[in-house]
Amino acid sequence: MSQSYNRGLIEDFSRWREFSAGMWAWIFHKFTGWVLVGYLFTHIAVLSTALSGAAMYTNTIQALESLLVVRILEVGLLAVAVFHILNGLRLLFVDLGVGLEAQDKSFYASLILTGVIVVASVPTFLAGVSI
Repeated sequence: MSQSYNRGLIEDFSRWREFSAGMWAWIFHKFTGWVLVGYLFTHIAVLSTALSGAAMYTNTIQALESLLVVRILEVGLLAVAVFHILNGLRLLFVDLGVGLEAQDKSFYASLILTGVIVVASVPTFLAGVSI
């Protein structure tokens, strides 16, 4: 006979409190990876306007850059990319056996460093936008 395992209710969303830093790092890394893949398609769509001519591409870029929502999305993209890079480097070091005892601390450090970089870059991203 096979043993059964009680997995609980699928709708039991209270289990997130049980997640460790490693689980959150895995979730955030997967999420940011999928966001970057999704952005790739948007990036290709914008670049494809160059096929209609240089003027069309320039007009598209100028129109997008003038929108506040696009600038905010760019800040979000920066946050996603920076976290994904820093967490990827953290994972590389863990795979090499460096800092195995401090995985939680290095995850929190990557979150804090991401926040610092993003907050410091906000004025640059929002400069020149018309509201």
